[in-house]
Amino acid sequence: MEFSSRERQKHCRLAGDRREQYPHSLQFYLEPPTESISLVEFESFAVDRLKLLKVVENLGVSYVRGTDAYKSKLESELRKLKFPYRALAEDDYEARRKDHISHFILRLAYCQSEDLRRWFLQQELDLFRYRFNELTGGLMQKFLEHANLSFEAIGEDLKNELANELSASTPGFSLSKVKEQMFYKVGLADAVDLFRARRVYIKDGFAYVPFKEIDVIVLNNYRTKLSKALALTARSLPSIQSDERLQPLLNHLSHSYVGPDYSVQKNTGKISLDQIDALSVKSFPLCMRQLHRALRDSHHLRHGGRMQYGLFLKGIGLTLEQALEFWKKEFIRGKVDADKFDKGYAYSIRHNYGKEGKRTDYTPYSCMKIIMSNPPSQGDYHGCPFRHSDPELLKQKLQSYKIPPSGITQVLELVKGMHYQLACQKYFELTHDVDDIGFSLSHPNQYFTESQKLLSGGRELKKEFNNSGNFQQKNNSQESINSSSTPTSSNAKADMELEGLEAYFTED
Repeated sequence: MEFSSRERQKHCRLAGDRREQYPHSLQFYLEPPTESISLVEFESFAVDRLKLLKVVENLGVSYVRGTDAYKSKLESELRKLKFPYRALAEDDYEARRKDHISHFILRLAYCQSEDLRRWFLQQELDLFRYRFNELTGGLMQKFLEHANLSFEAIGEDLKNELANELSASTPGFSLSKVKEQMFYKVGLADAVDLFRARRVYIKDGFAYVPFKEIDVIVLNNYRTKLSKALALTARSLPSIQSDERLQPLLNHLSHSYVGPDYSVQKNTGKISLDQIDALSVKSFPLCMRQLHRALRDSHHLRHGGRMQYGLFLKGIGLTLEQALEFWKKEFIRGKVDADKFDKGYAYSIRHNYGKEGKRTDYTPYSCMKIIMSNPPSQGDYHGCPFRHSDPELLKQKLQSYKIPPSGITQVLELVKGMHYQLACQKYFELTHDVDDIGFSLSHPNQYFTESQKLLSGGRELKKEFNNSGNFQQKNNSQESINSSSTPTSSNAKADMELEGLEAYFTED
């Protein structure tokens, strides 16, 4: 009995310490964690948070923030990845710990460039906004106190005295609503955004902010703190980069792909070389369609293009023998003879398939790797067209594929906001004539697989198949693949092969 009593006392002390460490489920991440964790846990926490931020990015463009659909999907992801989703729950210490540690790990990974810092800041702000707005009024007040943002709530007498001014200066507030709502007296410097938008009443250097607008003040405060913290973290990078254990992990995370592995495909050998031209129009993402067209036109690709496109083709099912035949046939149409190809190019193709050198079986490039590394130079065709193309050239390319003007505008808006993967998702929707693809795109081979599933009837379509069983692809006639140097694949035999291939991709 004495033993069990001591154990209970120890457990109570531990529970108390834990509550003191994370008194609230929400925080500004001001103090870095000091405990030791394993490299396995380090990577696991970071990958889970990265998955969460990718969902936040996707939902922020696909849904209106604050809607029921947005909140439902985001809560589901928080719950699934075991991050705090119910404020001040008694048993969520581990979730709060994971939230705290994972934020700082990704802060290290994403402070390394301006683009990375901007992306991380935006997703963390959106995540914070959702979590803050999910708090009840009482919990919001507790959090404000916890974060030293104890704004003064004005009394009923002062509110009644200023009722007319508050109603006139606060959009959507009638006199009756002013009496129902709590207002805070906030220094003008903290309410600049609301002041610029003419959404608050100003008097004697103070803004009178309704409770429903207080999240703007809190978010501005958090944005300032996190932005400064990212800049300070970037200055500390040299000391971190000297750690041979951490630096490879951090570099990997900032270019990380967290989806399925496309290095080994069940469909190896299921695709014939005659199908590739038609597939490039129907089911290739824009980056691979661009590479394929460049290869057919010039009969050559530089190293970056050969790596990106070659590994993609490997991922969709080309065998080593098919890959050697495909590249050799195309290159000898140009300035490379068979002997030069065998001596200068065949080795690298075998190397990609793990048959030369270190025998590494190389993985097809993810969207993140294509976007973040090895940008194309003059004469190159690799990279991400949404990231690396001039907007006007991208517009012309989309017009040549008969993308409607409204769709092009949507794509270019996403590109302007640096949502390159979401721009590719929009391209998928426009070329397949669907309203919502129903998945978060993160890999060119995922694009191909999902396209094949959809074209074979695995997804609900807006358009019906025609009588011959082929999907009515609106772009098919726009990209000529019948040049004298390119074998055509628009004959009946190739169409029958494509139908069989599309059916294959719906199998488990």
